[in-house]
Amino acid sequence: MELTAIYPGTFDPLTNGHLDLIKRARRLFKSVVVGVAANPRKKPLFSLEERVSLIRQEVLNHGLEGTVTVVGFECLLVDFACQCNARVLIRGMRAVSDFEFEFQLASMNRALAPDVESVFLMPGESFSFVSSTLVKEVGKLGGDISRFVSPQVNEALQHKIAEWKAGQDSIQI
Repeated sequence: MELTAIYPGTFDPLTNGHLDLIKRARRLFKSVVVGVAANPRKKPLFSLEERVSLIRQEVLNHGLEGTVTVVGFECLLVDFACQCNARVLIRGMRAVSDFEFEFQLASMNRALAPDVESVFLMPGESFSFVSSTLVKEVGKLGGDISRFVSPQVNEALQHKIAEWKAGQDSIQI
């Protein structure tokens, strides 16, 4: 059976660890949909459209087009999976600390859509500590994030950080 898998996330921004998991998933499944969640409660730095555009560019840059598509969504993940005719949800696990939350998500998704399975993939060891949150924090504090994101994402993130800092400077106390 040839399955379509969804790799969902906020991807704010896409890291090299995310890209590693996309490549791993692509080797396992006929097609992979990178589902970019709007997720406004996380207050993303990039808009949904910007995140989708950045990821699509990375898919092209890495020769993944054709079997990897990128789609933004604003509904329940299992509903999005049904819309995409996907039967598999890819979730990344970096460390044991991710397990409890991922277990809860997988259990809820199974309760909502019993025909959709969660599959957990581990990124390469060099990416096991990388998260979008950490990358943004290091970048905001002036650290070098170039090892953790692609050059295009790094450039976009540096631009967003500059905008964010300019906005912080204009706040009067």
